[in-house]
Amino acid sequence: MSKTFNRLFFRFAAGVVAAAVSGPTCLLPPASVAAEPAPAPANASSAVDDGLSAVERQFLTPPVQVTVGMPKAGEGYFSSDARRICYQAVPTDYPFYQIFVQPFDAAAPRPAMPVRISTGRGRTTCSWFAPDGTRLLFASSHLDPQLDATESAARAQAEEDRKTGRRRRYQWDFDPHTDIFVTSLQPAAGEGTGLVQLTHEPGYDAECSFSPDGSQILFVSDRDGDPDIYVMDADGRNVRQLTNEPGYDGGPFFSPDGRFIAYRTDRLEKDMLQIHVMKADGSGDMPITSGQGVRWAPYWHPTKPWLIWTGADHSDPTKRPNYDLWIARYSANEDAPDGRAGFKAGTPLRITDHEGADVLPAFSPDGTLLMWTASRGGEGGGRAATSQLWVSQINAAAIDAALKPVEEPVEGPVEGASQP
Repeated sequence: MSKTFNRLFFRFAAGVVAAAVSGPTCLLPPASVAAEPAPAPANASSAVDDGLSAVERQFLTPPVQVTVGMPKAGEGYFSSDARRICYQAVPTDYPFYQIFVQPFDAAAPRPAMPVRISTGRGRTTCSWFAPDGTRLLFASSHLDPQLDATESAARAQAEEDRKTGRRRRYQWDFDPHTDIFVTSLQPAAGEGTGLVQLTHEPGYDAECSFSPDGSQILFVSDRDGDPDIYVMDADGRNVRQLTNEPGYDGGPFFSPDGRFIAYRTDRLEKDMLQIHVMKADGSGDMPITSGQGVRWAPYWHPTKPWLIWTGADHSDPTKRPNYDLWIARYSANEDAPDGRAGFKAGTPLRITDHEGADVLPAFSPDGTLLMWTASRGGEGGGRAATSQLWVSQINAAAIDAALKPVEEPVEGPVEGASQP
């Protein structure tokens, strides 16, 4: 693809997430692809004892911030043993997200020393541990032949924003030089070695994750003209296209048993994302949400029939949409006689209502912890806070009691105009 195109598909309100941070020098890539320790974190804040609303206190313990020391961090996921997390963060001296891994203590979540896994240049996103914990998957544009110019433009924009005080809405660039890479991890040190490029087609290849058994990789590519969902073997071979509808299809994850895929799509209305589920082979596509809202970042609970996502009501153009976390019970029948996914979801339950953005939820492998990206900890409803990773223990019994049962039969998707 010869030109970059941008699609604003996370539609945050202005000021919820800070603009890219400028830096006086470039974080140069290492000579090899060895990882580099990030700056030591500052003293971490303790759990925000007064940071939960009455709604949130029903379902979550006071959240603990687990990323510090970098202007922005988010989209975090657990390793299969829950001893590490991976995420993307903006370094203090570079304008684009880089990929980091850091130790994690499930018994006492707190900040720890992160290690940079990506090369230190280019836009990076969508890190994901292999199920055996020996490899890390992520997307990067560090091979952009015009990377110097791309970086200079980003720094110039950030400097202009700093001078004018402008805070831009969050926007992800579908960089046409983004490809998917996998790197080996040294379990003891968490260091990345042996970066291997898995995709080589022109255009954007990103939003990647392993199947539960590690044999396949889901990813998003615009190689056919618009972003669709693909699957390939773990070595990058045997690529198959799973969706082929106009608009954006992205953010796919396999269900814990590998039979289904949850993802987001704006095929009905540009930028107005909704949650869909399909079978692992791409058949039986089923819309799960609908209505005048944006719903994205679906994630499966590992042991319970729950699907969590980020949602905001966009029905009133005079109000600022606020992104919160919603969860729904589901039932699944892979052998549904009508040929569709046989996937049904109940009425969603809102589990966060903070004035700042709560997005990109991920459960720990045992399902007891929830990690998400949030702009908490600042004054004025999160407006002075930047996005960071937070962790809470969930009250599974309270959530289970509050969730509505899946009604039988269910006709069509869950309407979400008033319930994102």
